[in-house]
This record gives sequence, C-alpha cells and structure tokens, in this order.
Amino acid sequence: MEEFQIYLILAAIFGLFMAWGIGANDVANAMATSVGSKALTVKSAIILAAIFEFTGAWLAGGEVTKTIRKGIVDTSLFVGQPEVLIWGMLASLLAAGVWLLFASQRGWPVSTTHSIVGAIVGFTMVGVSTSAVDWPSVGKIVMSWVVSPLMAGTIAFGIQVSIVKLILNTENPVKNALRYGPIYIFAVGAMIMLVTLKKGLKNLGLSFSELECIGLALLTGLVVAALGTAMIKRLDSSAPSATHMEFNPVERIFAVLMIFTASAMAFAHGSNDVANAVGPMAAVINTVQTGTVTAEAGLATWILILGAIGIVVGLSTYGFKVMRTIGKKITELTPTRGFSAEMAAASTVVLASYIGAPISTTHTLIGAVIGVGLARGKQQVEFRTVTRIFTSWLVTLPAGAILSIIFFYILRAIFS
Repeated sequence: MEEFQIYLILAAIFGLFMAWGIGANDVANAMATSVGSKALTVKSAIILAAIFEFTGAWLAGGEVTKTIRKGIVDTSLFVGQPEVLIWGMLASLLAAGVWLLFASQRGWPVSTTHSIVGAIVGFTMVGVSTSAVDWPSVGKIVMSWVVSPLMAGTIAFGIQVSIVKLILNTENPVKNALRYGPIYIFAVGAMIMLVTLKKGLKNLGLSFSELECIGLALLTGLVVAALGTAMIKRLDSSAPSATHMEFNPVERIFAVLMIFTASAMAFAHGSNDVANAVGPMAAVINTVQTGTVTAEAGLATWILILGAIGIVVGLSTYGFKVMRTIGKKITELTPTRGFSAEMAAASTVVLASYIGAPISTTHTLIGAVIGVGLARGKQQVEFRTVTRIFTSWLVTLPAGAILSIIFFYILRAIFS
C-alpha cells in the first residue's frame, strides 16, 4: 500500500513538472505573435493566456487525453505486468519534463507532443517489446505533425492575403477594416464555442444536440463580433493611441482583434496540450487505484485541473524565452500578420482537439507564422531560424525516448 501511495505522489509531481514544461515552452504558441507584433504587452499576454489556457485544459482537454493515454501503446500487453506501465509512464513524464526544461532554457520551441510520444515509445520498446507500440496510431500522429503546419500555413497565407486584398490595399483601409473585422471575430467566437459544446462540456456531464451546438456557436460568434465591433469603434482612427503609437489606424484595429485570436489560441492550446501531461498521469493513477490495466479509464476532473495549473505556472515563469524566438526571429510581425497567424493556428488546433488528434501546437503555430511571412514573399522569412527550429524538432523525439529509457531502468531498479 505504501508503494502505491508513492506511485500516486510521483505521478502528481511528475505530471505537474511536465505541465510546467508545456507552459514554459508552449506559451509561445498562444502568445508569441501577440507580443511580437506589439499588440499585447508580456504582462497582459500572460494574464490573458492564464485565463484561457486553464479554461481550455479544464473544459476541452479530456478528448485528446484519451488518445495520449491509450492510443500510443497496446495496453493489453501490460495486463499481466501493470507495474511496468506505471514505471514507464512515470519515466515518460519525467523524461519529457527534463527535455522541455533543457529546451526552454535555450529558447528552443520544441514539440511537447513529440517529447511525450517519443518518451512513451522509448520505454515501451525496452520495457515490453516493439510490438507493444501501436505503430499505426504513432503513424497517424506523425502524419498529423506534417499535415498540421502545412494546414496552418495555408490557412494563414489565405487569411493574410484576404486582409491585404480586402483592407490594406484599398482606397479606404480603415472603413474596410471596420466592415470586415467583425466577420473575422465571428469566426473565432463560433469556432471556440463549438469545440467547447461538442467536447469540453462532456467532462461536466452536459450534452447538446448537433443543432443546439451549431445554434449556440453561431449566437456566441454574433455576441463576440458585436463586442469586438464596439471595442473597435471606441478607437479614434485619426490619432495614434497611447498603447500603439507606432501603428497606423488599421493596425490599431487589428491589435484589438488580436485580443480575441490570442484568447482563442490559448484556449485551443490548453485543450490540446494538457493531454501530454495528464494522459500518462491518468494512466498511472487509474492503474494504481484499480490494480489492473484497462483500455478505458475514468479521468477525474482534479487531474485536468492539476495539469492546467502546471501549464499556467510554466508560462508565467519561464515562457518568455521561447516567446521571443517565435514572435521576433522568424518574420516581422504586425497586428494584421499576427492576427492571420493566430487565427489560422487556433483553427487548426481546435479542429484537432475536436477530433481527438494530438497534433503539435508548436508545429502549427510556426507553420502559420511562416505562411504569413510567405504571403509577403519568401525573402521575408528568416530561414536560418526556421532551419534551427526544424533541427530541434528532429532531436526532440529521440531525446525523449533516450531519457525515458534511462529513467525507466532507474525506476525499475528502485521498485522491483
């Protein structure tokens, strides 16, 4: 019994550590474009992110968590040896957390999904066998890592081109910004409400029909659009604001819109990436409590909340280094460009959370930023920075696997 209590304590500590790493490294995914474009200050970005990261993780994090917990390894092969699954998941959390700490110290925007998936695959190969890994599921996840940045980059490219054609390159940019801006806000509001209703509220025991979900999403989009329009109209387009002295009137308008896209991205990030921490933690806790390995296991609300707290603490204490890399070193960002990148990335990540696919928000956001840069011409993208980022991605998966194998052997030696 005492050993089981130790397992539970270690699961909570390592899970919190991993969640801290997610916040420290992936805060850039939610807020780097806002800060890099000077639409938000670092302090206001962290406050906004804390609210929506926590909300997204708590309400909509359960669906992706199921995939991370039981979609990567064949849990039936652990039925006769539940302690191997416990040691392995603990090792995976610790390995991913250590790698994220190392990367965050250097400002590398690595994938937390890569980190945890590589760690789980690593311990499984040495703890059981290569056949225990659900390679088709891993293959789907790897495919999504390729598809998600391409999808986000394409969407961001399209949004940026639409802003240029509909607003920036017109005779009256301010008038057209007031005309089309609410449409963009409407899309963000409706999208976030849809994923909350369809997936997030299931964790609270609430359910809605398809028609009710669509109706509420459209209504929310209209309300958010009205709120955004009211905020925009309060701006004096004839004089620079105290907050955005260097912006022209259109950019000041999109600086307001970025409050909504930044919130959407933070919600999307929290709903998707909390799974990387609480998925393995839930596997340990359920196995310890039941004494058996099951494919389906309940996910207590407090586990999601613990993961959400870890993310918020991480992003508020150590996220600025990675934020600087994405926000300033890939391409020059303005509020219109940052808006395009954030809206595209949020759309991609929320869609992935909606269908339960654990994509990398890092890949998604960077794909969107590159897409925005390419909309202005390939010479506007700093490809040396992009190359360094891509290299760190390639290192992440084997690094997670190697660290996990080392920690697995240590834990097995201690507890066996």
